[in-house]
Amino acid sequence: MTFLDFNLARRLQPVLTALALIGFGFSAHAQSWPSKPISLVVPFPSGGTTDVLARAVGQELAVALGQPVVVESKPGAGSTLGADYVAKAKPDGHVLLMGAVHHTIATSVYKKLPYDFQKDLSPISIVAMVPNVLVINPAINAKNVSELVALAKAQPGKYSFGSNGNGTAQHLIGAQFESMGGVELLHVPYKGSGPLTTDLLGGQIQMSFDTITPVLPHIKAGKLRALAVTTGKRSSALPDVPTLDEAGLKGFDLGTWFGLLAPAGTPNHVIDRISSEVTRIVARPDFRKKLEDIGANPVGNTPAQMARQIKEDTERFAKLVREAKVTLE
Repeated sequence: MTFLDFNLARRLQPVLTALALIGFGFSAHAQSWPSKPISLVVPFPSGGTTDVLARAVGQELAVALGQPVVVESKPGAGSTLGADYVAKAKPDGHVLLMGAVHHTIATSVYKKLPYDFQKDLSPISIVAMVPNVLVINPAINAKNVSELVALAKAQPGKYSFGSNGNGTAQHLIGAQFESMGGVELLHVPYKGSGPLTTDLLGGQIQMSFDTITPVLPHIKAGKLRALAVTTGKRSSALPDVPTLDEAGLKGFDLGTWFGLLAPAGTPNHVIDRISSEVTRIVARPDFRKKLEDIGANPVGNTPAQMARQIKEDTERFAKLVREAKVTLE
């Protein structure tokens, strides 16, 4: 080494040392997550589709990440209380939201929200898409959609449908059914699928447009009657049940997705790690079968793809909200 080379190396040494320390710091920071149990917030009571999917994916993430994933229920206000809680949580990757399409609806339904769903929460990955299904209490004398519509038209306001809360997907799907079917139903909001299904089974309400997961066992047991699914394609879990489009409500195609989000500002390496793990988990044949057995269609996509879904659904449901004239304080 010449004197010039030696002198240059000596002068650059502090810079090289600083860069090495910075690199070490980034590496240590990346390796330090997760440093404690992860809270996975479900914005509905236990027993519903959101809760079931959160527990299924949470169990797998706990193994992959080496930390417990604790499912925490924070229901209320059509899923917005749980979303607000996560939006305001520390963005360190230790608090996540099991969100759903309901949040894209709330943006238009509520006049004032304490958070901005697209700005204050970072998409991670959609876990599954679940068709909704029109189910009725068997005490209603209707074997198909046409017969139900005829009964509802004969007695406007007599028949009620339950939802997971004002401004949720079930509420908007019910409103769309009223509009396209030319009927008037009584909307009864609940905090989640658990209490809704209990009242549906007991006859306190006559029907619901809930996701397939919480009602599937009752349909198979003959305690509830499935008349149609709300998506454009039939569900593999209920292959003999027609779509609403097939039943006469042409163009009816609405379903519910469920996915993970984090507070805005959560480090990219954390978002990417969770997303890659979810994609890997959902791709496994055993996990896919677990989802399909409860009526869910596995997805597992990227943060960018989930962000596009959120944007598109926010715009689509804004139109339905205006048409149904649904507004909440």
